[in-house]
Order: sequence, then C-alpha cells, then structure tokens
Amino acid sequence: MRLTVLGKSPSWQDAGGACSGYLIEEGDTTVLMDCGNGVFSKLRERIDYVDVDAVVLSHLHADHFLDLIPYSYALTYAPRQQPVPVPPWPGTKRPARPRLIAPPGARETFRRVVGAWGNEDLIENAFELEEYEESSLPQVGRLKFSFRSVPHFTETFAIAVTNGSGRLAYGADSSPSQELCRFVSDADLLVIEATLPRPERTGVRGHLTPAEAGEHAREAGVKRVVITHISDELDFSWARTEASKAFGGPVDVAREGAVYRI
Repeated sequence: MRLTVLGKSPSWQDAGGACSGYLIEEGDTTVLMDCGNGVFSKLRERIDYVDVDAVVLSHLHADHFLDLIPYSYALTYAPRQQPVPVPPWPGTKRPARPRLIAPPGARETFRRVVGAWGNEDLIENAFELEEYEESSLPQVGRLKFSFRSVPHFTETFAIAVTNGSGRLAYGADSSPSQELCRFVSDADLLVIEATLPRPERTGVRGHLTPAEAGEHAREAGVKRVVITHISDELDFSWARTEASKAFGGPVDVAREGAVYRI
C-alpha cells in the first residue's frame, strides 16, 4: 500500500498548494482520501482521474471535499466521458463513475452547496454516492476501511485502511481525544493533523497542536508519524521538533508529493 500526499494545507491553501487530499494505491486499486481545494489539480499531475476507484471523505468541511465540484464537472462534461465521439476521443457508453464514500448527510450538503447556482445533483450524478455510518466497513479492491467518530466542529471520522499486511490510520481533524488514540493504536503509519501553534483560547476545540499530535501518536504506539494540516506560514522545524519530543522519535511533516509505503 502506498500513500501519496496531494495536499496538506489547513483551511486555506499554501501558496501553490492544496488542502487535504491523500492518494492511496494498492495493486491496481486507487482511492482518493479527502478532496479539498486544489486537490483535483494535484491528482491530475499524478494519475488519470478516471482511474480512481473511490473517493473516501472524513467529513464535510470545504477543505476536505470542495474539489469534488471540479472533479464532478470533469466526470460530467469532459470530452472523453461523452457517449459520442469528440476528437480525439472515440465516445463511450460506460463513462467513469467512481464510488464516493461519504459521511452521513453528504447528499444534502452537496445539494445545498452546488444548488446555490443550480445543478444540485451534479456530484451525486458524477459519482456513485454511498453514505457510511461509524459501523460501516466498505472495501475497495483489497483495501478495507473503518471509521471512528472524533471530536471536531462537525461530524468527523478518523479513517483506518488495511490491506491484509499493513495498517494506515488518518486522524482527520480532531481535538484531543482518547478515542482517537484507541482507534489508531499500533498503526504502521499515522497521518495526524497538527494545525495549531497553540490551543484555542476560547470556545470549543477542534484541532491539535504539533505536541498534542506527538502525544497521541506515542500513546497509540504507532510505528511512524506524519503531521499534516499545517500552513506554510508555520515554522516546520519548530512543528517537527515539538511533535518529535512528544512522540519520542522521528516525525515527518507532510509535504506535497511525499510518498509513504505501508
């Protein structure tokens, strides 16, 4: 199983970057995990978008799903997807329609977003939409997915992916959580957000600091750690040091194009 970071920015994109998006490849199976702003372009730099078998979303914040919109337009209107020849494409009776494995309420959210300018069923027509529950165990090829609710500003799920020989865990967006630690326990690779230079001073918490990300990884006993969802305006060396001290070992800071094998 191979993970490629397509985007690692928080809710605003790095200069020239993309928000949350991770490409998972295992044999001839390809899955996109989260599809935030800028991710579709990054995806196209690496693979053909019609070859994606499924998109899996952790939650319904814009920085984790907004590029489903250009992706849907491509699947709907691209010359290659048409039933009649459009040079240089011969036409197809079976246009690509990847699975879209999304949290509860996804259909309503997508319709509300794209419905603001019409064409409210754009996303659900472009993809095979499946709304999952926390107990769901969808499988794409040999990749098996499981979910665990984590505390955030909206309903959010950490995601684990196994292929029979390795385990990838993705914390999505979360405030400090013992449940997250238990869910990602013993992962071969943990991708965990470390958005904040300091905890929120007031209100409900929704994210982790680099030190908190390292603490979660240590408590979970994971083998490798990548901290993500970090702005290019934050000192990466500082973030890495904070997370490494708390984890008790080396920690990577996510960068676009980085590849990890599990």
